This record gives sequence, structure tokens and C-alpha cells, in this order.
Amino acid sequence: MACSGEKGPVRPYPAAEIPAVPEITQRRIRGNSETVTIGFSIATDTFIIERWNKDVKVFSGAAQELGAEVIFQLSAGGIREQIAQINYLVNSNIDILVVVAHDTDMISGAVKQVRDMGIPVVCYDRMVMGVPIDAYISFDNTEVGRHFGRALTGAVPTGNYLIVNGAVSDSNSRKVNQGLHEIIDPLVESGAIRIVREVWLDEWSHDEALEKIEAVFAETTDIDAISCGNDQIASAAYQLLSERRLAGKVKIAGQDADLINCQRIAEGTQLMTVYKPIGRLAVRAAELAVALAQNRAIPYDALMDNGSGTMIPSYVEMPVAVCSDNMDGTIIKDGFHSAADVYRNVIR
Repeated sequence: MACSGEKGPVRPYPAAEIPAVPEITQRRIRGNSETVTIGFSIATDTFIIERWNKDVKVFSGAAQELGAEVIFQLSAGGIREQIAQINYLVNSNIDILVVVAHDTDMISGAVKQVRDMGIPVVCYDRMVMGVPIDAYISFDNTEVGRHFGRALTGAVPTGNYLIVNGAVSDSNSRKVNQGLHEIIDPLVESGAIRIVREVWLDEWSHDEALEKIEAVFAETTDIDAISCGNDQIASAAYQLLSERRLAGKVKIAGQDADLINCQRIAEGTQLMTVYKPIGRLAVRAAELAVALAQNRAIPYDALMDNGSGTMIPSYVEMPVAVCSDNMDGTIIKDGFHSAADVYRNVIR
């Protein structure tokens, strides 16, 4: 196996039911320090995922090398807690805010308030929707979905597919879904592929993914391929398939190149993952944050639409499809994981 749509989901609640969130309070007056202070807000529903530990570590190191200070706030309590912690960062005299949003729609009001105070905002990996921001930096998430589609249709050109999308609150989930459908929809229309079920998660949750996959398998086990929003979801799929002695028979695609998933690719129980060279993204994000805080412009890769009426300067890194035949030349070559770890359970 060689590695080589459409509308987003309906929001799970009407606008009238969106809970009120705390307002950002007035920023205190900045002193004369020349040191750039970066506030980094990240929702810890994502931080438990292996890749995010790498982002934070690399970003912090790169910022320090540039002479900047980073204040991290990790919010585990959802959107209200994340906005409260952004308020804390604003009052800690930050020069720029970098944010990985828990909910890319609901956080927009807080982001607008921060920018109205003259503090630039960079969206890291997840684009905040509906309000202008200063920059967006991420991987090409539509290409992630295309990688899923190419790999799965290459391995399973005909058959029954289950699609388990990521968190409905994450705009990237919609982009990945769009890319996947670009590849598989022509085969669906021709009758070669049948989508048995397509589901969305409320959160990036292994347990929720497992519950929804189990519900589908309770109705039918005639499934040949599962597209998973990330490797955490792929692990949930593997767990169910393993219990039913179907691991390796049903093809699984995921993203993030978590170690255990790379091990499964080597063992033949997961088809592929999408590797995101996090080092490049995090270093570039730190450089971008410092430059914007110092009012220096950095050429962008593209202008993207986030529904605000303002095109957003965007900095885009390309993801890499990884399966068994290019593991050594990608994951291991880059030092993302060691050969000893990836092939721990494989006799070579």
C-alpha cells in the first residue's frame, strides 16, 4: 500500500442557547520592557492528545531563543474557563495572544475584545470564525482529508465505509471532512463505495468515539473501512475491531502520528496516519508571534476566509501521509519517533 463535500455540520444547539461567557476586562498599561510577552491559551481537551505536548514544548523553546517570554494557560473546563484564562493573560501584560480554541465559533466575541484593545491575535491550528484576526497558522487540513480518502480508496476501492469525524466545535474537522469527500464522493456516486454511517463527535474524545462506533457496529458489522478524525479516534476504532477480531481486516485512517498508531501501522492493524511536522509549525508560529508583537510583517502563504468579511493572512504547512512503506523516510527520519519505539512489536 503506497501512501500517496461539503458543508460543515449543523451546530448542536441554536444560537439562543449558547451560554453567556465572561467579558475580557480592560488591559492594564504596558511598561517599557522590550521583551515580548506571548500569551498562549490552549484548551486542555486537546492537550491530552500526544501531539499537543510536542507543540507546546517546541513553541516554548523557539520563543525563548527569540528572547520572548511565554505565559501558558491550559483550560480544562470548556469555553467559559478558556475565556476567563484569556482575561488573565490580557491582564498579565501580554503583547500578543496565541490561541488554540476550544470552540472556534463561541470564542469569537472574546477574540474581538482582545483585538479591540490593540493586542494582536494568532489562531494556532484552529481558525476562530466570524471575526477578524491577525494571522492563522496551521496545516492544510483539507489536504489531511484528501490523504484519508486517497489511502482508503487505494486500499478499499469498493466497499462499505464508516466516517467518524472530529469535534463539531473544531473548524478543522469540517475542512478534513471536505477533503475526504472530495476524494470519495465520486466513488459513492458511481456505487463503488457506500457510506454506511457518518457521525460527528461533540468533543475530541476516545470514549465518545468508541460509543458511537459501537452503536454503528451494533446495527451492522459489514464495514470495510473507517475514516477517523484523528489517531485518538482511530484507537477507539482499533479497540472495537480488536475485540471483534477484525483488527487489520477493516482499514483505518487517522491523523497526528501518535506513537501507538505508528506501531499499529507497522504491525498492520492501522492503514495510515497523517503526519504533521510539528517542529516546523511551532517554530514558525513563535517567529510569527514575535514579529507581529514587534509590528514586523512576515509574508504569508495564503489569504483565507473565516466568515468575518476580512481575508486572514495564513501560514500553511503541508501534512504528510504515512503508511508502512514510508514510515522510515518520514516519522523516523525526522526524529518524531524512534525506530526502536515504532518497531518495538515487530520482527524486522
